[in-house]
Parts: sequence; C-alpha cells; structure tokens
Amino acid sequence: MRFRSVRAALVWALVAAATPAAATAAPAGPRADCPRLSGSWYGDNRARLQQLIDTRGTCSRSGNTPVAAFDWDNTVTKNDVTDTTLAWILRHDGILRPPRWKDTSEWLTDAADRALTTACGTATPVGAPLTTSAGPRCADEILEIRETGRTMSGAAAFAGHWNRRRTVPQYAWVPQLLAGHTVAELTSYARRARSEALAAPVGSTRTVGTHTLPAYVRHYTQQRDLIRTLQRAGFDVYIVSAGSEPVTEVWSRGVGVDARHTIAIRSVLDRHGRTTPWNQGCGGVPATRGEAIPYIDGKRCWINQEIYGVHGAAAWQRQDPHHRVALAAGDADTDVTFVGDATGAHLVLNRNKSELMCRAYDDADGRWLVNPMFIEPLPRRPEPYPCSTSAYNATDGGREPVLRDDGSVVPDQKDSVH
Repeated sequence: MRFRSVRAALVWALVAAATPAAATAAPAGPRADCPRLSGSWYGDNRARLQQLIDTRGTCSRSGNTPVAAFDWDNTVTKNDVTDTTLAWILRHDGILRPPRWKDTSEWLTDAADRALTTACGTATPVGAPLTTSAGPRCADEILEIRETGRTMSGAAAFAGHWNRRRTVPQYAWVPQLLAGHTVAELTSYARRARSEALAAPVGSTRTVGTHTLPAYVRHYTQQRDLIRTLQRAGFDVYIVSAGSEPVTEVWSRGVGVDARHTIAIRSVLDRHGRTTPWNQGCGGVPATRGEAIPYIDGKRCWINQEIYGVHGAAAWQRQDPHHRVALAAGDADTDVTFVGDATGAHLVLNRNKSELMCRAYDDADGRWLVNPMFIEPLPRRPEPYPCSTSAYNATDGGREPVLRDDGSVVPDQKDSVH
C-alpha cells in the first residue's frame, strides 16, 4: 500500500515528531545495529513498520517504553484458536453438563435451551462430561450456536439487550461452556489442541458433529518476526483477544508473549479454583456473564485498564497519546477501536470486514497499513465497502455510516489490497 497523498506521506515522515517523547526533545537517529524486520510484506509495509520501530523503540534513545498490541485469531495466526480448542474438547468429551443450559448465558433463549437439552440429553449427571464424541447432535447444536447465534433448526439462540460494541453473546459463551474446569485443565486441553492443529496440513479440514471445520492453525511467520523484533527494540508487546484467556495464553507463548502480557476473556473462579459462567469486568462494569469482554470498544477498555491503569468509566474513552499503544494490529471489526487508537501505526490484515476496512482505506491520519492475509489471502471484494451508509456497528445492533473524528462521513471504499 503506497502513500495516498502528500499529506499522508508528510504525516508518516513526522511520526517521531508527533510522539509524546518529542514534546521535550527530538530523539536521536536509530543505531546501525537496530533490530530489523524480515520476511515478505505487501508494498512498503515492512519499511513503514521498520521506521516505526526505529523511531519509537530503544534505538531512538528516547528513554520511553512503547507498547504494541495485537489481536490474536487471524491476526497472529491463520484460523481461530478458541474454535480449534472447542472442537478438540467436543471430540474428547470435555464439556461438563450444566444444571440448565440457560445458566451458561444470560441471553440464551428458551429455544436454545430446549435444543441443547434435547440434543445433549439428560442422562449425564450434572457436572459430568457429556459424550459429545459419540454422536453429532450435541456437538452440532453447540457449534451452530457458537458460529451463527442460531440453533440447528434456525431459531435465535440469544435474545435481549446488550451493548453490541462491548460484547457478543456467542463469543462470551465459549468460556461459559467450559465452566467447571480448572485453569490447568483448560490449559492442558489447549496444548493438545495446539499440537494437533500445528501438525495438520495447511488447508485441511475435519468434521465435528456434521460441521466441517478448519483442522489446522499456523502462526504467521511475518507476525511472529514483527513481535520478536518489537520486543528486541524495547517495545512492551501485548496480545488482546476475545477468546478464552487460558487458551490464548497457551498460543501466545509460541510467539514469546507471556501470560502477563495476554489479555482475553477472564473467567471468575469459584472457591475451588474452577471456572464459572461469570467473567471479570472492565471500566466500572462488575463481574457479569459476559457484558464487558475484549470486543470492539471492550478491547480499548481492557487495554486502558490492564496496561495503563485507567479505571472506571474513563477506561471506555480514548486516552491521551501518553496512554495509548504505538502499534496496534487486527483483522476484524472486533479490533477497529483499539487499532484506531494507535499513535504510530494501525496494521490491518484484510479479511473484508467492513468497518475496519473503511477506516483502513480512508487512512485519515496517513498511518494505516493494509496487508493481505499471509496464508490463503482473500480475493478482492467486488463491491465497495458501504462506509457512507451501513458499515458502522452501532451499540443497538443497527448499521450506520462510519464517521471520522471530525464528524465527516467516510465515503465508500474500494478493496485494493488483496
């Protein structure tokens, strides 16, 4: 992706001067031995990322510790590791029967409760493992609700009121389905699922129930190199995911990010150390059954709270440049808020997600970098993104125009990086 205007080029060239550190003194030029990126990137993306590393990292001699934050699924890896782990658990009878299926989510409908009860049966004692490997019906209902928010018969699985920029019930539902396990047990499941997925050939699938799912996961080599180069250059690198935290922690270690730097859906533990259907809260929202997870605006909240120590309602707001990440990377609308908050570079992997791609292609501050997926990239979207009418995900579930910071409407954007 090339600079789209003289204005954008000038903005990017002045990244260092626009940083908080520059308020006191301009940093010295980078040393010749600064960590260098490698690998194949689209257009001049690698050079632009290298410039950020050189001007914001320890090589600049600025004395600051910049932060970089990455979404996980389909940003650092190809395919979703929470879904991969859930599929492994279903194949190995790892779901414990809840007292009532409606106990797993405050938004689960009566229709979904009936469908799950019928499909999974009542013969298994409460708290014992369901035999989801023995037949397709129970696994099918769980996977269909997770994937589509509907039962196998097409009935809505979730209903009620929730803030669509803070949570989505089927994302919150996976950690809730895993209630009753210890963190150590979930970690063990994730490790075994990870080993299996990394060994499976690229492009391979498997059948769980009657659903055909990706069988493989791969770390993107370029993203692993970027993370490690950032770390060598003095960046504090975090993973911020809307997946289950014990699962995400297993995978993030594979790119050198430890549990302390991994933020995902955090289950509340009972007095025996077992997970419950309740999740820890953010931004003044207490522990709930999924109302404030790291999802769209929720990712900003969790970054502000866990990295910068901003609590209460202020955690939902964009912070000053001293309390924002230098680099943020994502692939979906779930990432658009925190990726947009970055002060140095907004890195986007193109998966044709409308709100994120509207922001990326509009490139309002000249710092958006769009890259095709590194494995099995998508073809060009034939129609423009509907930025001017319906690409924005409203809190009530509606679709609205995407607006710039000044209130102007983002025009429809053509897909050009694929």
